[in-house]
Amino acid sequence: MDYNEFFPPHDGIKLAKLAEMLGAELSEPNEGERIVRSVAPVYRAAPDQVCYILTRKNRAELETCNAAAIICDVALTSLIPAHIPALLTKVPHTAFANAGAILHPIAMQPSPVVDVVGDISPAAHVDPTARLEEGVIVEPMAVIGARANIGAGTRIGAGAIIGSDVKIGRNCTIAAGASVLAALIGNNVILHNGARIGQDGFGYAPGPRGMLKIVQVGRVIIQDHVEVGANTTIDRGTMDDTVIGEGTKIDNQVQIGHNVRIGRHCGIVSKVGIAGSTRIGDGVMIGGAAGINGHISIGDGVQIAAMSGVMADVPAGARYGGAPARPMKQYLRDMAELLARADERDKKTGEKNG
Repeated sequence: MDYNEFFPPHDGIKLAKLAEMLGAELSEPNEGERIVRSVAPVYRAAPDQVCYILTRKNRAELETCNAAAIICDVALTSLIPAHIPALLTKVPHTAFANAGAILHPIAMQPSPVVDVVGDISPAAHVDPTARLEEGVIVEPMAVIGARANIGAGTRIGAGAIIGSDVKIGRNCTIAAGASVLAALIGNNVILHNGARIGQDGFGYAPGPRGMLKIVQVGRVIIQDHVEVGANTTIDRGTMDDTVIGEGTKIDNQVQIGHNVRIGRHCGIVSKVGIAGSTRIGDGVMIGGAAGINGHISIGDGVQIAAMSGVMADVPAGARYGGAPARPMKQYLRDMAELLARADERDKKTGEKNG
């Protein structure tokens, strides 16, 4: 197997040990001495790699699989080729995620652009009033402003900007080119390349000579274990704070407006736009390119389909889709009716529905 130079293989871990670390049952205990070095997709997994399946849809890919082991639910055991042991678990997706973290730890956060000799590159600028705990790494061309506080184990990437009075917790990664202004950042937070945190919110009032800027004097508060994708923007509040709750994961190129409050353990996919002063509960999942109106509330556990336009409040636990967004059953029924009408029209005109 050829490994790429960006994410080299693990030195090797015995299959039995990996099963123990994942809390999985090894279907063939006598195969526990196999060495695992990497993860791979099912169709090309090699004898030192581990892969996973979630459904029977992967059946065809198993024909070319030569993995050290396949992570799966016990219900799929019959699909596994005889020469490959299984790592049996009720949560195969979670187990595979954990396996990836074990075998490829350097891929779990943005990698350093350069190796810094010591903790602070001589090519970085750190204001003398800034307070950096022991073990903070600052890469070249990074700028850290007056009175900033940065916790132990945090890395500030090349060209990143940390504004005056910003506070960043411990074991965070602020990747190359990110900027953090007017913000309080918790522990174990990852900001990917080019993330923009704490710039002005979009607020204007009509005046006799055009739009008048409304002052934005709030903050951004990002709680522990949040991950923010590349080129995502999170505006500071107008007078209150913009808040991102613990454990929330935000994809690349997401726009979060001023005064938005997002709960704990939410998932927000690329190109989502959330207008100002919206309240989002815990465990909410928002699909790619959805647009969320301002000054509305989205309850706990809501799921919003990709490319939806959410105009009004959504009750807890609901599944919404469409533009304007509505309960998923209603949306699917409406779409079925539209397609039926289109088919009927095409039959009359001789055209085909593209």
